[in-house]
Amino acid sequence: MAKDTVRYPDAVVDQIDALVDDGMFESKSEFYRFSAEYVLTLVDPDHDVETFNFEEIKAELDIPEESDGADADADSFLLEAIITVRKHGLRGDYEAAEGFIDDHYEPTDRECLILEELLGTYRD
Repeated sequence: MAKDTVRYPDAVVDQIDALVDDGMFESKSEFYRFSAEYVLTLVDPDHDVETFNFEEIKAELDIPEESDGADADADSFLLEAIITVRKHGLRGDYEAAEGFIDDHYEPTDRECLILEELLGTYRD
């Protein structure tokens, strides 16, 4: 298993710590692995999930298997946000990606956490 060092805003780390303290995740590592795999399944439905208990965690978080179309606009915007953050990450333009995330999401939004996790995968 590879090891990456990723920096996160203090507020994000505080929220992750709170989720671990509340028992939502067994550890910060479990949170990070789940978050990364979840984003990968959003971007690539054929992604082969390797995270232990992924489906169990997803069920506990009450994440629906498929959208019924009611949230299509939100889903489309999230996909566009993922593409935007990925583009900036690939180019090494982390400040632009952070600015995009900060401009469009509150630090407590689930989508914000997912996008920041995605951005973290592009940092050295």
